[in-house]
Formats: sequence, C-alpha cells, structure tokens
Amino acid sequence: MLNTEVGAVLAVIRRIPDPTSQFISTTEEGFESSVLNSLKSLRGLIFSPQQEWHTIDPSIYLAPFLDVVQSDDIPAAATAVALSAILKILKLEIFNEKTPGARDAINSIVTGITSCRLEKTDSTSEDAILIRILQVLIGIMRNRTSYLLTDHAVCILVNTCFQVVQQSVSRGDSLQWNARHTMHDLIQTIYARLPEIEAQEAENSESETEDADMGNNLDSGYGIRSIVDIFHFLCSLLNVVEVVDVDGSTATNSDEDVQLFALTLINSAIELSGDGIGKHPKLLRMVQNDLFHHLIHYGTCSSPLLLSMICSTVLNIYHFLRRSIRLQLEAFFIYVLLRVSTEVQPTFIIEMYVNYDSDPICRNVFEKIGKLLCKKAFPIPNSPLSSMQVQAFEGLLTMIHNIADNMDEDAESRSDRSHPVAITEYRPFWIAERNDDDNLESWVESLRMRKAQKRKIMIAADHFNRDEKKGLEYLKMAHLVPEPPDPKALAYFFRYTPGLDKNKIGDFLGDPDEFNLQVLKEFTHTFAFSGMILDNALRTFLETFRLPGESQKIQRILEAFSDRFYDQQFSELFVSKDAVFILCYSVIMLNTDQHNPQVKKKMTEEEFIRNNRAINGGKDLPREYLSELFQSIATNAITIFGQSGSSIEMNPNRWVELINRAKSMSPFVVCKYHHSLSRDMFGCISGPAVATICAVFEQGDEDEILNECVEGLFSVARVARFGLEDTLDELLASFCKFTMLLNPYASAEETLYAFSNDLKPRMATLAVFTIANKFADVIRGGWRNLVDCLLKLKKLKLLPQSVVEPDTISPSPSDILTRSKSGVMFPAIDTGYGITRQTSGLTGRFSHFLSLDCTEESLTQAGTEFEQNLKIIKQCRIGNIFNNSSNFPDDSLQNLGRSLIFAAAGKGQKFSTSVEEEETVGFCWDLLITITMANLHRFMSFWPSFHENLILVAQLPLFSPCPFSEKAILGLFKVCVQLLSSSQSDKLAEEFIFKSINLMWKLDKEILDSCSVTITQSVSKLLIEYPANIQTQLGWKSVLHLLSVSGRHPETYEQGVEALISLMSDGTNISRQNYAYCIDCAFGFAALKISRLENSWKIIEQMVESVNLLIQWYRTGYTDPGSNMSMSNMSSSSFEESKAHNSSTITLFIKVAEALRKTSLVRREEIRNHAVLSLQRSFALADELGFTSTNCINCFNLVIFAMVDDLHEKMVEYSRRENSIKEMRSMVATLKLAMELLKEIFLQFLRPLAESSGFRTFWLGVLRRMDTCMKAELGDDSELILQQLVPELLKEMITKMKEKEILAPKQDNDLWEITYIQIQWIAPSLKEELFPTEY
Repeated sequence: MLNTEVGAVLAVIRRIPDPTSQFISTTEEGFESSVLNSLKSLRGLIFSPQQEWHTIDPSIYLAPFLDVVQSDDIPAAATAVALSAILKILKLEIFNEKTPGARDAINSIVTGITSCRLEKTDSTSEDAILIRILQVLIGIMRNRTSYLLTDHAVCILVNTCFQVVQQSVSRGDSLQWNARHTMHDLIQTIYARLPEIEAQEAENSESETEDADMGNNLDSGYGIRSIVDIFHFLCSLLNVVEVVDVDGSTATNSDEDVQLFALTLINSAIELSGDGIGKHPKLLRMVQNDLFHHLIHYGTCSSPLLLSMICSTVLNIYHFLRRSIRLQLEAFFIYVLLRVSTEVQPTFIIEMYVNYDSDPICRNVFEKIGKLLCKKAFPIPNSPLSSMQVQAFEGLLTMIHNIADNMDEDAESRSDRSHPVAITEYRPFWIAERNDDDNLESWVESLRMRKAQKRKIMIAADHFNRDEKKGLEYLKMAHLVPEPPDPKALAYFFRYTPGLDKNKIGDFLGDPDEFNLQVLKEFTHTFAFSGMILDNALRTFLETFRLPGESQKIQRILEAFSDRFYDQQFSELFVSKDAVFILCYSVIMLNTDQHNPQVKKKMTEEEFIRNNRAINGGKDLPREYLSELFQSIATNAITIFGQSGSSIEMNPNRWVELINRAKSMSPFVVCKYHHSLSRDMFGCISGPAVATICAVFEQGDEDEILNECVEGLFSVARVARFGLEDTLDELLASFCKFTMLLNPYASAEETLYAFSNDLKPRMATLAVFTIANKFADVIRGGWRNLVDCLLKLKKLKLLPQSVVEPDTISPSPSDILTRSKSGVMFPAIDTGYGITRQTSGLTGRFSHFLSLDCTEESLTQAGTEFEQNLKIIKQCRIGNIFNNSSNFPDDSLQNLGRSLIFAAAGKGQKFSTSVEEEETVGFCWDLLITITMANLHRFMSFWPSFHENLILVAQLPLFSPCPFSEKAILGLFKVCVQLLSSSQSDKLAEEFIFKSINLMWKLDKEILDSCSVTITQSVSKLLIEYPANIQTQLGWKSVLHLLSVSGRHPETYEQGVEALISLMSDGTNISRQNYAYCIDCAFGFAALKISRLENSWKIIEQMVESVNLLIQWYRTGYTDPGSNMSMSNMSSSSFEESKAHNSSTITLFIKVAEALRKTSLVRREEIRNHAVLSLQRSFALADELGFTSTNCINCFNLVIFAMVDDLHEKMVEYSRRENSIKEMRSMVATLKLAMELLKEIFLQFLRPLAESSGFRTFWLGVLRRMDTCMKAELGDDSELILQQLVPELLKEMITKMKEKEILAPKQDNDLWEITYIQIQWIAPSLKEELFPTEY
C-alpha cells in the first residue's frame, strides 16, 4: 500500500503541469530535492526493511507524505494524493499505540496537516483538498492513537477545522456541509473521552498556575486542559458579531448563524460529557459562569429559532448538572422564560378556553392548566416557597393579569354584567356555531351555552355513575337530550364524557332494546377507523367502555363494530361484514386465551390460523395478515375488562384515530377577549386561584412575593366586577385576616405591636381598603370583614380624627365638612376604574412606601411608631369609601348597611367598657347615616333591607338596646328631616323611615327621655318647615306622638308647644288623616303639669277652633278636600260614601270632645273650667255637622256623661281625703259647669235625642246623674251648690221637653210616669211645679 501511494505521489509530481498554472518549474529538478529524496528513500525501505514492520517508527514512512503536504512548491494534485495516503495509513491502523514512536508520529501528523500549503488553483480543486484535510482531521481523532495527542495538538486540530468552517461560508455547499459535520464529529469524539479522564487530572485543573495545570501524565495524552480550552472557545463563539453599515455609520449585530452552530456543538459536548462535567471544577465553572451568562443574555433578544436552541441547551444542562446550577436556572426562568412568556400571543388563553373548555366533546385544557398552576404554587405549611412554587405562582398571576387586562379594555361591557346561562331548550351539544364578527354577541352566548351544557353533562355523568336511570332522566331535564330521546345525543354523551362508568356504558350498549341498538349504531359512528388495522381499531373501540361479560351483548357490540370497520376499511381485504365479525370474535377469544392466567394451554399461531380458515367469503385471509394479528395480540393484550376510568396513554392506534377525527373537526377558532367569556374563564379557576393567592401571601416573606399577591388581589377585583362578587368577598375575607386586626385572642397591645413591626399586616390593610376604594361596587359580604377591621382600627386609635360626615348628602372636595360626634370625615378623591398594574400608585410596590427603614433621614423624620401607623392608615383613604357610596350598586350598599347595623348591635364585637361600646355604636351609626344621606335619591332601593336588618338584630339573643337605639334615633331623625325636606318625597320612603324610628324607640322607651331634645328639634322642624311633605298616616302619627312625648320635659316643652300651635293655628296641613293625632298631641301638652296656663289655654282654644275644620270638611261635600264633586252631581253610590264621610266627621268631633273631657280632669281648676267651657263652645259649633239621634247619644255617653261621672268621682274622692277641702271645692265648681254643660247640650240636641229609640234609657241616665249630684255628701257647704243647681237644671230641661211635647202623659209611653217618679226622689220640691195634676 505504501509503495502504491509513494508511486502515486511521484507520478503526480512528474506530470506535465497545466499551462494556466502558476507553477513555473517544468522538470523534476525544480522541486525540492529533499521531498523527492525522502519519497525515494521510503520506497527503498519498503523493498528492503531493516526490521519487523510493526516495530518501525511511523514517523519514517509518514515524514515523506507530510513533507509533500507542507511543501510550497508541490502541485495541489500531489498534496491531495499525499493527504489520501496519510488518511489510508490512519484508517488501516498500520501503527497503533504500542508502536514505538506512535506519540510523536500522531502529533507530527497534526502539525503537518495544520501546516498544509496549497497551490492557488481553481476553487473546485481547493475545495476538494480542504475536504480531504477535514477527512484527515477526523481520521486522526478516530484513530486508536488519538488519545496520545497533546492538549496543544487537539486545540490546533479543532482550530484548523473551524478555520475551514469559516472559509466554507463563501465557498460551495458541499465544503460547508463537510466542514460543519467534521467539526461536530470532532467535538463529539473529544468530549466522549471526558468521563475517562482521571480524577487526579480534575484536581490538577484546579491549580492556580499553568505549569501545574499541565502537570498531567504525558502518557495519558490530551486531557482536561484541551477540553476546557475548546469549551471556552465554543462559548466565545456566542459573542461573535458582524459589522453592518447603517446610514453611513457602522453597527454590530450578533451573528445568529455562528451562534446556532456554536450551540449545536455545545449541546453535543454536554450530552456526551454527561455528569462528568461536574467532576472537573474548571469546566463546571465555565458552564456556571460563561455559558449561562451568554444564554441568559441572548435568550431575551434572540429569534425563536435561537431561543429554542438555548432552551434545549439549558434542558441538557438541567438534566446532567442541576445540582450545581440552582441559581442559574432560577435566573434563566425569571429573565428569559417568564419574560418571553409574557410576550406570547395575547389571545392564547382565551383561544384555549374557547376551543377546548367550551366544547363539550373536548377536555378542559385551560381549567386544567390553571388548576395545575394552583396546585404547584400552593405552599407547604411552615415551609419557605421553593423556586418551582414561585414560578408556578407567577405563571398563575400572569394568567389572571392577562384576563383582567383584556377585560378592562372591553370598556363598553362595564354596565353589562355577565348573567348566568340557562338551558331552556334542546340544542345538540356537539355542534358549534361559527364565529361571526358581525354577530359577536350571538356567538358568545352560543359558546357560553355550550359551556353550560358541558357543566350539565358532567353532573349527568355523576348521576349516571350512581344510577343509570337517574342519569338519563337528568339529561332530559337539563335539555341535553330531546324528548323523545335522540340516539345520537346519548351516543355523543357516552363517547366524549370523561369519567363515565365504563361498565354501565357497556351494559347499555349491549342491551337488546331497539333504542339501545340505535344508540350503539350512533356510538360506533363516532369512530373513524380509516387507515387502521383490525386489532388497533378494536383496541381503540374497546378503550371507551368495558365489554360486558354476557355473550349476546358482546355479539351485538361486535356486530356494530364490524359494520363500521368494514365500511371504513382502506383495502379490499375483507369481502363482507361477516368476515370482520368472525375475525373480531376470534381475536377476542385469542386475547382471552393468551392473557388469562387460568388458561394453561395457550393457543399457538398455527391453531389461530387454522381456526380462521375460509371465513372471508369461503376463502382464507392472507397468512401473513393473520400471523401479524396473532403476534400483536400475543405481545400486547387488548384491555377488554379493564378498570373503569383508567387512564389511557397515547398510542399509535389512538393517534391514527385522532388524525381521522381531525379531518372532520371544525378548524381552530381564532378570537379575541370578550368580557362574558373572560368572566366564565376566571370562574373556572377562581376557587383554587383565590386559595393559592391567600396561601402564598400567608407563607411568603419576600417583599416581591407579597407585592405580587397584592397585584393578584387587584386583578381578581377587576375581574370580579363582571359578576364574580363572591370571589372577591372570599379573597377580602382572607386578606382581612392577614391584617392582624381580626384576631379575637390578641390584646390591643399585641395587635398594635404586630401591626407596627410586620410589613405584611400593613400591606394587607392598605390592600383591602384600596380595594374598598376602587372596587366597592363589587363587594358584597366582604363589607363585614372591612367593617370589623375599621372598628379595630378605631379601638386602636389609628383612625384619623375625622373620617366621614353624616350630614353631607353629596360630598365634594370643595365642601367644608364638620365633624360628627364620632369624628367621621374624610376628603373625597376620584373613584374611577382606571386602575392598572402598570400605572396605579395604589397597586404599585406597596413595600416601597410601607417600609419604615429606608434611609436614616426617613427614620429621623418619621416620628413615633404610632405616627407611622397613622400615616399608613391615612393612605387607606377610608373616608373616601363612604363619601362615594352614591356610586355603589344596590347590592353592595345593602351589604355595607347590613354589616354596619350588625356591628353596631355588637355582633362579633367585645367591649371592655360601656364607653367603648357607646363609641363603637355611635361610630357605626354615623357611617350608616352618612351612606344613607348620600343615597337619599334611591332611598327605597336599600332602606327596606336596612329595616329588615334592624328587626333581625333586635331579635338577637344577647342584643342590648342601649346604646344602639339611642344612637339609632339620633341618626334616623337626621335622615328623616333630610328625606322630608324634599317636596317630592316618596310615601313609601316616609313610611319606612318612620317604621324604623318607631322600632328603635319601642326597643327602649327611655330613649324618648334621653334623646328628647334631639327628637323635639327634629319633629319641630318637620312641623314648622315641612308639614306639607308629611303624606302618610304613619308619618303624622309618629311625628305628633313623638312630639307629645319628647315635649314633656322642661327643656323641650316650649319648642314642642310652639310647633304644635304653629301647625294647628295654620290649619292648612291638618286633614282627616292627621286630625286625631293632632288632638291627641294637643291634649298631651294641655294636660301637662309644667305647662304654663296661657299655653294650655291656647292649645285648648286651638282644639275648639279645629271644629271649624270639621264643619268645613262637612260642608265641602263627601269627598276628599280639593275634589270638585258637589251635592248636586252626587250619584247613589257616592251618597252611600257621604254617609260614611258624615260618620267619620262625627267621629273626629267626638275625638276632640273627648280630649277636652280628659282635659277637664287635670288638677288645675283654671284649665279644667276652661276645658268645660271650650267643650260647650265646641258643641255649639258642631251643631252644623248634622248630628243624628245615634250620634247625639254617643256624644253624651262618651263625653258628657263620662265627664260628669269622672268629675263626681274625683269630687267625692277629695271629700274623703284629709286636708283636701280646697281641691274638693275646686272640683265642685268644675262639676257645676259640667252639669250646666249637660243641660245646654241636652237642650241643643233635644229633638234628635227624642227621636232615638233609646231616648228612654238615655233620659234615665240624665236623671240618675242629677240624683247622684243632688245627694252628694261632701261634709261642706259646697254640697248646697249642687243641691241648688240640680233642681234648676231639671226644671229647665223638663219644661223644655213639655213644651216640645216630648214629655207628656201618653198611654203608649211611660216616660211621663218614670220622670214623675224620679223627680220625687231627686227634687220633690219640683213635683207640684212640674206636675200640677196628680197622675
């Protein structure tokens, strides 16, 4: 071989040169004599060797060829032949590592090849020589003696190869491919040796000096030094840049092609080195430092192709070296992967939800991803967060932020909150509506409907697994199956519903009922067996249910399968469906035989083939087909009686079936975010997401993590605005616990210490109140927790001196507010919804302005710890929440009111002192009144709920009405005055506010005394300024009753009397509706002991004057005031109404008469007498009211007789008391007036009285009272007054009766006789005068 190669080289050298060549010499003497001599000497050695060939130094026969390669005067063709000779020597392994001089020889080859001189010829020839050089280079490394190379030689060899790679860029594709391929092979060969390098050498690699680093054993060849240098060289290639000209100036860009090539080489080096890199500290440091630095730097600004290669490299490093790159991996995730992930297609999440989660026949991809992130991010109790948990949590937050950001962009949806979808009619759930931009809302509703169907399907699956009949009934009830049932609907339910009991599916499909057979047929039509062989198709089919054990059911199912498979077979192998059925049955039997442990003698392949002879239309199936089928079943069993719900892995047959399905599947839906879909998306993961955010906030300690939790809270709030209020309430409840303000077992000092010394409680406090400021319209039950936090802050004296002002209806920043008793006031700020994670100061880095140890200057200026806490609370802007309650929706406002009412009632509160209780109750009521005053324009939308809550708290077992009722009355009257100050006040609103007021004072009637000043002031203001706005009976009753009760006190009497007199003297606002209440109130003031005489007289006079109102109402007809109906146009029906009206007018008169009667019983004689005289005037005025006989008798019974009886009783009572002569005589004087009044009224109404059927009884009553007064034993001269008075009164009355022939002797009337007899007993002296003729 050597002789041939030497001859070939000499022949090329002696060849006549090409005229176009740059080579000048044309004779053999032109070449270097040394090259020719060495070649000739080698030929001589070949034919006369001096020793055994394998003992000859390889340098002897390599040197001539190397001289040719290194010579400047040798033609290119000769160089190529010499290179080929060297390559043959290496491949044939003429020498090995045991050959003397092998080390020098292999290193000399490297030196010679890397010093190769090329004659300038055409590019093709040059490329051929370069390719031959590359072949020699890889031949060197693949030779058995390559390990004898020095580190320097290996580095030179790699560098030479890379130079060829660089030159190949401007040359042919063949050279470029060969160069890159050779470089790749060199790296693989070199780094495959790394695991073999001794540990001692690894230790040497740690040396500080180059000499020590080179101190490895020379016999061991190249080692870690060259491997480190080459790896460093590969890493440096990542920094290669190219200079480009941009607008006349130069700029540098990364050479991506070189970077990709370098990463490919680095990947190979790491894969082949494996964990061996970790045994060599210098190489490991290079991976940890240089390589990772480049990967992270270029990972954030590279193309997708380069990023993919970078990720592949990191994955390899992770696989082998993860124990040594913990922080580097974290940095890569944070600064590359997560940052790049935020730049992915913004519609990725919504498209996953639309295409999969909203499709009943697909799995919930988005929901599973979200819940998986929650699961991976959920911290372990009492353990710090791991890097994986942090990454998963950030991924979850990215998902939530993405949803929230896109919902914010949907501005028009703000007023259109998502509503739940109700399935009211049957729609095939497997058919999707096309996305139509022109009818977006319809498409969205269709998607939401399908998602609702999917939820119902899962519920139906649960019912089906428990009871088959209940499951099918639920499908009908949920409109998932029509009536009558559609077999196709049930088939799709069985086919695509995950988690169904496969046993029940198999039993249903195998049932012989006609409907079940139709379902079975439709079920098999959901499969696509095109392109599948029989056993794979059967496996796919039987994976979806459990084949029943009954042979007849198996037969029916296999028949249906055979029909479907035959229709879709891709060849003409089977001639009939029967052939498929028989073979299927045979396969099932074979599967049982081969894989049932109870079968001892297994069927052989020949037996299986023999059993299936002549089944294909009388012919045999191909033996190869049956043999392949047998081997497939024997090696891989068909799961026929597998466990229900067992997981199924992707396999070739399932992949074929998936591809077949994809052909008929609707295309991937490309869409944008829509608020309704986004709301439903978040609703799928809201529970786990909220729990995860809370758990991470609780376990996390780093500021960055806490800030991310708070930002997550705000994003949840932004999403919750669209119908997920419960989710925000749940999150608020948890965050309120983190404030440390709701710990029932901590003292005030402990709470204050925790709040002052821990950043987390302060962040939580600021977060929850910021949510209340910005998203109060979304909060429902969460108000309870917020109010509890607020009360604890007040107890800790951390609230500002003023928070809100209850008297302000519509607060604005320019309002000058005054403080309430509890000190609640705060300026208003903007409450728009423009809160974003990028721009909002509220949702920025909370720890930045919560941290109290930023700089020394801030520490000196911060003040005391208490002052620092006050600054934090001031940032919460608590007052703004209540001042802007007019923007709250009704639900939110009702829940806030409920929370304040229950808190004021002591629910969940513990008070150490009564003062603390009073302050807390007052504070709650001040806040409640503030939000009420700010929302008076929609009072009826929330106050009925407030009133119901007041009733509920009054029924609490441990409810204490004091001071609750007192504070309530004070606040409610403020609302009442403000409410009725409007001329357009609502009757229902008026009724409800007075219901609440009455409820409160009835809980504790003592508050009417303790709050008398406020009540009197409020009621007086209503009666004096706004009486026309009181429209309801309840309103008048409550106002006048409270006026009469609260005005009894010396400090309130004058104001109360003034209000009453103002109302009654004007008369404009007195109506039938409030007349009785006015009279009751007037009597209350007139009869007061503290009432001044002139005031009582005025009030009595007003009562008398009010009779004129009755007369006016009577005269205006029998309709309400203001009506134009008169007596002339009154119909018969209205006449009946007039009778009722007349009766009501008399009733009102009796009311005022009774009031005067009761006034006649007071202790002061002047008032009594004036009352009696006023009563007489009243009756005189009332003569125009058209009294009937019945009315007259009622007036006497209720007023006159009652007054006389009561005065007589009191007179007798005083006569029996010691030292009461004065009082008795005073009472006699009043009784005398009353008796005279009796006579006057009797004579006034004598005619109607006489017409009454009860006149006889009435007259006896008059006589009895005359007799009683006549015979009164007073033990004083006062009785003479009565004894003189009675006969005079009787004489006048009887005389009048006789004149009108009412009293006359008649045979059918015994009145004369009765009167005669009674006169004998009462006043015998009148007998002769009144009855001169003896009867």
